[in-house]
Parts: sequence; structure tokens; C-alpha cells
Amino acid sequence: MPVTPLREEIKNRVRDEADIVQVIGECVELKRSGARFTGLCPFHAEKTPSFSVNPQGRFFHCFGCGESGDVFSFVMKYYRLSFPEALKELARRYHIDLPESRLSEADRQRIKEREMLYRVNEQAAALYQRYLLESPKAEEARAYLERRGVPAAAVKDFRLGYAPDPGAAGWSFATSHLQGLRLPVTVVEKAGLAVKKERGGYYDRFRDRLLFPIQDMTGQVVAFGGRILGDGQPKYMNSPESPVFNKSRLLFGLYRHREAIRRRRQAIVVEGNFDLLLLAVHGIDNVVAPLGTALTRDHIRLLRGYCDEVVLLFDGDSAGLKAAMRSVPFFLAEQVDARVALLPEGHDPDSLIRDQGAAAVEKLVARSGPLAEFVFDTLARRYGLTLAGKNHIIGELREIVRAGGDSAQRSMMVAHFSDKLGIAPAQFLAGIHEARPPERREEEAGPRRPFPESLSRKQRQLVDFMLLYPEFLEELLAAGGAEVVRETAGMEIIRCLQELTATGPVTPDRLLSALPGESERRYTAELLISGGEESEQEARRLCDELLAWLRTARRRQDGADLMRQINEAQEAGDQDMLMRLLERKLAMGKT
Repeated sequence: MPVTPLREEIKNRVRDEADIVQVIGECVELKRSGARFTGLCPFHAEKTPSFSVNPQGRFFHCFGCGESGDVFSFVMKYYRLSFPEALKELARRYHIDLPESRLSEADRQRIKEREMLYRVNEQAAALYQRYLLESPKAEEARAYLERRGVPAAAVKDFRLGYAPDPGAAGWSFATSHLQGLRLPVTVVEKAGLAVKKERGGYYDRFRDRLLFPIQDMTGQVVAFGGRILGDGQPKYMNSPESPVFNKSRLLFGLYRHREAIRRRRQAIVVEGNFDLLLLAVHGIDNVVAPLGTALTRDHIRLLRGYCDEVVLLFDGDSAGLKAAMRSVPFFLAEQVDARVALLPEGHDPDSLIRDQGAAAVEKLVARSGPLAEFVFDTLARRYGLTLAGKNHIIGELREIVRAGGDSAQRSMMVAHFSDKLGIAPAQFLAGIHEARPPERREEEAGPRRPFPESLSRKQRQLVDFMLLYPEFLEELLAAGGAEVVRETAGMEIIRCLQELTATGPVTPDRLLSALPGESERRYTAELLISGGEESEQEARRLCDELLAWLRTARRRQDGADLMRQINEAQEAGDQDMLMRLLERKLAMGKT
């Protein structure tokens, strides 16, 4: 879609109003470092911060994986939104009205659908909570919460609700109410709140269930988790996935508890919503829960933005072991420390904290052990350390090693587990094949002198100034800037700047996206993050200095070119050409 002047103006206004440090800081712990902010990159696994945010230039750059861009780029990549959706979300946060007519029909429909889904879920959450708090027919649900030790303040704080039994309120209680608000039933169905009958019509998905509204990382309700009050099945049920709800990329409680997790640098993962609720009621609020699925790599990547350590709090049954084993490779790949706190037999977090208080849970978490050790010890207890038992253990551990981390981490795991099993690493490795091709070493790719080593000091100053102040580009090129840096890596940057200035303003995100090589992008990002804060008068003075240098450099370069031509004419015996060239040299000396 072509960028119209008005659309560019709107985009620039939203970019100017949006605080990039605030937006990124909701997902990444940022620390001030001079004029910029640094943190762990949310787009690749790392232990040492290489992610940098420049509030003056309004852009971010990761020196580890090369990701860079402006606030729109971050929101699009982190939340997996299209540009129109990111624009709409940022405009909503910063109270900026957008002229919808300037969007394409497809964009408008996509945004409208998401807004309707948010509205449907929000209205449903209000309806279910109102019914729980006020309806005489919700007395049993209120009594259930009281028996489980959930105070009234927590009911309101977590916005708990109740979907009534069909015998009390009919089969389409919520569906009919939402339709009465002029919300299309097709959207109610897409949100997962209504189910279409084979013979026509709709009925409510959630019936006779306590409901937990599920929020995305913008704080909006996107789905529900329901716990049945009676004996029906399933005991727990979540909304189906929708355009605003992906259970593999959301954790229940993360939006609400993200600051507590960030403050403690630790997240506790429990299995159920009630476990999380009761822990929070007792003051343990750095807790999250997966939404009816095992932990995924996306879940762990989300947590990595807030904490250094994750503690899995569950019992030691076979289901718990399988979940732990599946998650080991993800923790390794994302370089997040994982530990396991095993609950006493017969307890879940909910019952333990009600019986023994918060101190018992905190003590359990403090005594938690490394996840990999827990997996090994559990397998050893299951199979024993006989020859046959070791073969079983090796078979299960191989799957973890094959899937997990980088080559260095896999090598460490092989050495560690081999030592515990009393076997040679080669024996453990038998049958394990690298999932990824070996990385090509830099020297094998052929010699390539990285930017900016191919530039002299003054050439580098010129290119630096062009990058920091592209508004002077045309003036510097007219004075011979391109000729002075010809046959160097600087020419690639100049060509890139020329192309960008021909199509719009040279913003950091456009520049970093357009540069051809990794060394150029890295160098430019460091330059943009650390420099370019001179006043307009100072920038003008620096430009004049470079113009004076260019005039001198051009004369010197022209003189060298002329002498080369004179030597070539002498060697060729071309007297006529030689005389003309000598006349030019004489004239040049007089200027």
C-alpha cells in the first residue's frame, strides 16, 4: 500500500508520542547506561545484555542478533501484529485518534475484528462478574469460593465471574446478553463464548463454571478459563484460540504479576488458576500458570524478559515429569535457569498454602533444585541404575540433549550425564545427530575486511557525519564526498543513504533495515546510539570543516590521478597527450 503524506504524518505523530522506553520496558527490564537503555534481548537467548534502546533517536538495536527498528517494529515483532494493528494499539495507548478511511479495507476489517473480540470479551467478563456478585442463583459459586479461602477483595481484583447453570438461566444466557448489546453472534462465536448448533442457533460454551478472565500483555481480556462446580467434565476448560488468544504465547497471571516477577527476578510456575489465585491471596504474587498446555519456548521467552530464574512448583507424578522433560530444551535454548520445587505428597499449592501458610511455600521454593538434576534423579528412581535401567535413562536423556540449547550446552549436558551414569561420553552420544548443520567459520567464508577498517580516519569522520546528519548529505556529495571514499565500504553506506533520502526521511529504523552488511549495521547502530546530539550550529560547523577537508582531499586526489595519467602517457610515448596533461598540471598549480 503506498504511503500517503497524511498516513506518514499520522505514523510520525504516533511515533513521536509513544515513549519507546516505556513500551519496550513493559517487556524488557531496561537499565540506564548514559543516554541510552540496555537489557536482555527479547528476540534471542542471551545472558549478557546486548539490546539497546535510544530514546533520542527513538529506535532499538540488538548487537547480538541484529534486530532493530522503531517502536512500531518492536510492537509488531513482540506481539506478532501487523503494522496497522501496531499503529492502532499504540494510538490507543497514547490517546491518538486515527482516520480509519486512510487504511486499506483489509486492514480496517482486521482491526475491526480484533476490536470487536476485545469488546465481546470485556462485556462478557463484566456480565459474569456481575452475576457472581449479585445473583441469588450464584450463591453456590460464592460459597465454593469462600470454602476455598478466596476473599471478596480477590474476587473483585481478579474479576472472577460465574457462568450460570442452564437450568437457572438457560442455555444462551451470555450469548443472548451480548447480542442484546448489538454484538454480532458470529464474533461471540469467534471469541469462543458461543457454540453453533447443528440445526441452527447458538448456546453458551461456559455453563456452571467459575470463570477467570485471561488478559494479554496489553491488559485486555482475550479469553476465559473455567472451573466446573459440579461433577461434569472437563474439570477445567479454556476458551478456544482466536485472533486475539494464543494459549502457547500467553501465561495466566503474567500481565498482573509482571512487576512482582521483575522485582524478585524469579517466576513461580504452577499448574492451575486456583493455585495461582491462592498463592497471590497469601502474598506470593510472582506466579504464572500455563493455559491448559505444557510450557512452550514462547512462554519461557516471555518470562525471560522479566526474570533470571523460573521455579516449577508441582508434584512428582508422571505427568509432572513429562512436562518437566519437555521444557528442559526450551530453558536451555533461552538460557533461563530452571528449578523444581516438589510439593509434599497429597498437596497442591492451593491446599499447601491453606494448610501451612505462605512460609511453607516460600521454604519449598527456596529449597528447589536444578531442573536437569530433577529429571535425572526421577529417571534413576524409576528405572534404577542397572545396565537395563541405564539404557532406559540414556534413551530418554538423549531426546533432551538432542533438542536442547547450542552445541556448547549439549556438550556440557553429555559430559555431566555421562559422569553421573558412569559411562564414556561417546557411549552416551551414540545415536545423537546434530539437528543443525555446523556453523561456518568466518575464515572459511573468504577474507572480508569488516567496516570501517577499510576507511582512513578522515573518511570515517565523513561517513560518520553523513550517518548522524543525513540532512547535509546532498551538500557533502556535491563537494565530492563520494569520490573521496570510493573503493571502500563507505560507498555502500553512501549509496544506501542516497536511496533512503530519495524516498523519505532517514530514520534509524529505515537506515538499519536498509544497510547491506552485518558489520555496517552494527557499526551504525553503535554510532547512532552514542552520538548525534550536537546543536544545529555545531552540526553546521562540523559540516563546514568537512567541506574544507573535501576540497583539499579532492585537489590531492585529482593531482594523484593526473600524475598517474602523465606516467601512463610517458610510458606509451604519446607526446600530444603528455603535453596536454602537463598543461593541466601547470594550471592546477596556479589555483
